[in-house]
Amino acid sequence: MEDGKPSRTAFAAAGYRATHQLFDRPIVLRDPHAIAIMGGEAGSVIDGQRFQEYVRVSAPMRAQIVARSLFAEETLGQAVERGVRQYVLLGAGLDTFAYRNPWPDVRVFEVDYPATGEWKRERLASAGIVARNVAYAGLDFEHETLAVGLERAGFDLGKPAVFAWLGVTVYLTREAIEAMLRAVAALGEGTEIVFDYGEPREQLPEMLQAKIQARMAVLAAAGEPWVSFFAPADVRALLDGAGFSEIEDLTGLDMNRRWFKDRTDGLAAWPLAHVVRARV
Repeated sequence: MEDGKPSRTAFAAAGYRATHQLFDRPIVLRDPHAIAIMGGEAGSVIDGQRFQEYVRVSAPMRAQIVARSLFAEETLGQAVERGVRQYVLLGAGLDTFAYRNPWPDVRVFEVDYPATGEWKRERLASAGIVARNVAYAGLDFEHETLAVGLERAGFDLGKPAVFAWLGVTVYLTREAIEAMLRAVAALGEGTEIVFDYGEPREQLPEMLQAKIQARMAVLAAAGEPWVSFFAPADVRALLDGAGFSEIEDLTGLDMNRRWFKDRTDGLAAWPLAHVVRARV
C-alpha cells in the first residue's frame, strides 16, 4: 500500500461493487457511489474491451464482496431496531456506506490509516459525495489502541456498536486477528462484529487451487500477501476466547441461497468463503 492512498485491494473491492451496479441483474446491493468514488481509476478496473471476461471471472469474488456488505448492513439494521446508533468500519477503504446510510441518526465511524482517510475525503469531495453522520478515526494501530482512536473521534465507549471488518483478516496474522477481536469485545455488552474469512485453499478442487494460488502471487508481488485461512472451528474458538457469543457463520453456499438464488447471470460466491456475525 502506498502512503496516503488506499490499497490495491481496496480499489479492487470498489471495482467489484461498481461492476455489480453496471452488469449484474438483479442488483442486490445498491451503491450509487461505487463508480464515482473510484474516479479516474474506474476505467482501469472496468475496461470496455475486456468487461465481459472480467465480469465472468470476477463473479465469485464479486458475490462474496456484495454478500459481506449486505450481511453487515442487515446486521446493523437489526441492531438499530434494538436502539444501537454506532456503526464502525474497520479498515474503511473506499466503502461508501456512510454516504448512503438510510438511518440518519446512526453515527458511522470510518477507521483507517490517517493519510488514507485524508486521501479518501479528498476523493469524496472531488466526486461531489456529501458526508452524512460520519466521523473519521485515523488510527495507527502500532502506537494506540482501538478504544483510544474511536473515543477521540467521538465514539461513546459506554454504548454498543456494530463493527464491520470486511476484506481484512486474510491479510493479518492469527495473533493480530485475535487482538482485534478482543479489542472489539472489550467495548461492551451488545456490541457485534461482522467479518469475512476463507477456509484453507487445499480443500478446493485442484483447478480452483491453481487460480487462487495465481491470485495470491499477484497480491504478494504488490506487497499485500494473503496470510491467514481458517477452518470454521478455529474461528469459533477465536470468537469464544475473545468473549463473543451468538455466532452466525455463513458459508458461500449459505450466501448463495440467501442473496443469489435463482439468478440467471451466474453470480455466486465461492463455497469456502465465509462471513461471520458475533455478539458480545
